[in-house]
Amino acid sequence: MAVYIATFYAHFGAVRFKRLCDGWHWPARMMPVPRRLSSSCGTCVRWEGEWPTPGPVPEGEMEQVVLVDGDTYQPVWVAEEC
Repeated sequence: MAVYIATFYAHFGAVRFKRLCDGWHWPARMMPVPRRLSSSCGTCVRWEGEWPTPGPVPEGEMEQVVLVDGDTYQPVWVAEEC
């Protein structure tokens, strides 16, 4: 199963997405953003599952989603610039 990390503009978005992952029965945890990824709030959600998600993503709250590949991160989705 693939491992992903999502970063967020605010801590609230990370909390909300973690709850969505719990509802989808994906093993997920909140954690500090790895140094190689930049983030506005410093909190990310790491989960095992699929992308795209089978349900709604917190609109305007998610900054990016990356696929964890060993020690590297491959961008899967990045929010559009405003």
